[in-house]
This record gives sequence, structure tokens and C-alpha cells, in this order.
Amino acid sequence: MSDYMVRATAANAQIRAFAATTLETVETARQAHNTSPVVTAALGRLLTAGVMMGSMLKSPKDLLTLQIKGSGPVKGMTVTANMEGHVKGYAIEPQVILPANAKGKLDVGGIVGNGMLCIIKDMGLKEPYVGQTVLQTGEIGDDLTYYFATSEQTPSSVGLGVLMNTDNTVKRAGGFIIQLMPFAEEEVISKLEHNLMNITSVTALLDQGMTPEQMLERVLDGFDVEINDRQPCSFTCNCSKDRVEKALISVGRKDLTEMIEDGKDIEVNCHFCGKNYVFSVEDLKAIYQKAR
Repeated sequence: MSDYMVRATAANAQIRAFAATTLETVETARQAHNTSPVVTAALGRLLTAGVMMGSMLKSPKDLLTLQIKGSGPVKGMTVTANMEGHVKGYAIEPQVILPANAKGKLDVGGIVGNGMLCIIKDMGLKEPYVGQTVLQTGEIGDDLTYYFATSEQTPSSVGLGVLMNTDNTVKRAGGFIIQLMPFAEEEVISKLEHNLMNITSVTALLDQGMTPEQMLERVLDGFDVEINDRQPCSFTCNCSKDRVEKALISVGRKDLTEMIEDGKDIEVNCHFCGKNYVFSVEDLKAIYQKAR
């Protein structure tokens, strides 16, 4: 498998860990939305987080949504994921360009700005679970670390990275999530904190060609790491003409009448994958018959 994620435990299950490599996933998103390098980096980080957090869901029917709304020029991003490694997402303004930040890196925090991070878990209940926190840096990894600590009371470290080639294609993408269990001993906590302080950046690990397993070995150095599961992941959109038709039915007969009277084909675009669906006037008339 090319893109995949691993689940692991360490220190007698006092630590649980996730790591992923997502180059093809992020490159597929880049091609679908024609994103600028800095937007590719931002959306790629959120997609990578989605892959790992999606694997934390309990049922194949559950759906996770990660939503960022910020004051920066990208305006916002939305990613959805399930527990099977399928993820999709988009940025509101995909072609934003900003100069490099003070460290000479792609300025993800600059394009995101101040705002909110919202995590929605639809688990088939009457109401979905919604957790919302204020963005800390807009760099996404820091923001998710803060979310886990405040909304889920789980001390975590989230590291995400996307490296670009000079031709603006994706060179490397991936990341990790490390979480402490409530029964973690003080010695384990301090050793893990020491390890994390020595990780300068996820992109440095990715640039060395590290696999998810190797990333976890580095981050959890000195702990016995036990890989529990490996799972492929990919940018996968489940849109279809039938689904779009159902959405058109839901707009109601009044709006459909106006579309039909306009006498032109309509084109509906999927936000998540960029695919276009064309409906002729005859199609719209058939949809009108199904609407209320």
C-alpha cells in the first residue's frame, strides 16, 4: 500500500499512537482543487489529521468532519473522514498565495488566521457530537493538540507536515498523533515530553523518507512500540449523479420550476472533489416530478 496509517500502543498501553503517510491523498486533493502550494500544505495537514482521527471512530457508518473557519485569506477548510481511511476535503479559497513565514516555510498560519476549529462526529444518534475550540496558531497541528486537551480531555501531541516539490506537486505528506492514557505514569509522561521536545518538525522526518512505523519509533524512542494495525488511506469522494439528484429534489418545486423555465442545462459542482454533474432541462423535469 502506498498511503497508509498505523495504529500502535507503547509503554504497556499507557500511550496510544497513530501515524500516516498521505502523499497520494494530498496530491489527489491538490489536483482536484488546483490548490496553491500554501493551501496544499494547509489542506494536506487537515486531510492527514482526518485520516488518523477517522480511525478513532467506532463504526463504519460514523462520519467525522473537521472544519476550520478563519480570518485569513483561505477563509476556511472542511474535511470529512470515516474509519476506513477514506478522506476528502476542500478549501474555500484554493489559490491563495502568501510569502514564506519568518522561518522560510509555507505560511499556513498566515492563510488560516484567527478563528475556530470545529470537530463534528456523526455517530447515528439524534444529534452529532460537536467540539469547538479557538484556533491557537492556525498551523493545524497545534490547534488539534489544543482541541484534544480541552474538548476531549486527552493530553495529545499532533504533528502534521506537507513538503512540496519545486513544480508545486506534493513531495511528502504525513503526520502522527500521540495520546496519553489517563493511567499514564509520571515517568512515562516526562520521557515522552522529552522525546517530543527533540522533534524539530514533522517535515524533517518526512524528508528523511520515514515510514509511519519509523516516525513512531523516533517519537516513542525508548518505549516498546507495538503496531496493532495497518490500514490503507486515500482521497475518496462518494458523490454521484444520484446523490446530486436527491439534493436537487430537496430544493423544492418552486426553484426547480425557475430552472426549467430558464431553458438551460445546469451544472452542479461537488465541493469535495471538484467533479461536475450536468442536468438537462429534461432531467430537471423528471426531478420536478419526484419533488414535493
